[in-house]
This record gives sequence, structure tokens and C-alpha cells, in this order.
Amino acid sequence: MTPDELPDVASLRAELEQLEVEEREISAYRRKLHDRIDRFPSEAALLEERQVSDQRRALHRRIDELRELLAAP
Repeated sequence: MTPDELPDVASLRAELEQLEVEEREISAYRRKLHDRIDRFPSEAALLEERQVSDQRRALHRRIDELRELLAAP
């Protein structure tokens, strides 16, 4: 990787910070969905939970990628 191709560390940290906030919010929402599903199971709620879980997994993947980039020498 040439110096011009190196990622901007400040931008990566800012993105990581924002994604960690989003992850906390989506995880809290997912917990609420689980509570709702436990009390009133429905196909719509289960579908929404699957979509939210997919979003959460994607966030986790990107967070992990950023952490690896920031940890690299």
C-alpha cells in the first residue's frame, strides 16, 4: 500500500465511534423486539427481528474491520 492509499486514521476512528453508537442503539432495539416477541409472537415481529439482526451483524463486521485497520502497524 502506498502512502496515498493509506486510510485516514482520524476518519477511521470517527467511523468506528459512530458505528459503535449505532450498534448500541440497534442492540437495544433488538432486545425490545425480543421482549415483544416473547409476549406477543407474530410473523411481522419475527421478520423485523431477522432484519435488525442482519443489520447488527453487518455493523459488527464493519466494526471488526475498522478495529483491525486501526490496530495494524
